[in-house]
Amino acid sequence: MQKKSACPARQRASFPEHEKKQPWLSLLLEAYLVTDQGISESIQREEKQGRQLACAQGCAACCKSHETIPVYPLELMAMSWYCVEIIDGELRDKLKHQLRNLENLNSCPFLIDNSCSLHVIRPMACRNFNVFNTQCSEGEDAFYTRRADVLTPIKKYNDEAFNIMLPFYGIKNKTERRKMIKNGGMHQLAKVMRDLNWQTLADKMDAFG
Repeated sequence: MQKKSACPARQRASFPEHEKKQPWLSLLLEAYLVTDQGISESIQREEKQGRQLACAQGCAACCKSHETIPVYPLELMAMSWYCVEIIDGELRDKLKHQLRNLENLNSCPFLIDNSCSLHVIRPMACRNFNVFNTQCSEGEDAFYTRRADVLTPIKKYNDEAFNIMLPFYGIKNKTERRKMIKNGGMHQLAKVMRDLNWQTLADKMDAFG
């Protein structure tokens, strides 16, 4: 988990050439910008109340303890794209090895040397999880052990992020998008990250070169 500033100037990640070829990527990056803006505002509100963000660079407790991280199909596409076409060098080799040895892994498949290998494209669930006051102990999921210390995201930002993403799923009508967000239909699309067959991603990385 990377350190987050109290009130950073959020900027949208940009991959111009890739976005020209894959318009869905722009949708996701716009949605992530809205998500991050909401997180910044949430953190700022909490810090004004005297609470201090405990998450910091080098802390990967949630990447190891969380068993049910949800990830949406559009996010899965982006994660696959990023691993296949963007990650390179030693990190690429380490990630491929890790993806092929998941039976020996007790963390998120993308945690390499206590750092997220696809941090810029990490899922909304990871972006939203922030803990205050005290860093999580080894194996602790603070959502269950001390819920009061876990950030509650501002709903309007997450709703808007989903609203941006929904056209990817063929839901372009504004009324239908609002309805799906209100009834939680978006969450029915989510998969559990650790349940997916990530070994095939390593094969795709090899095939790409």
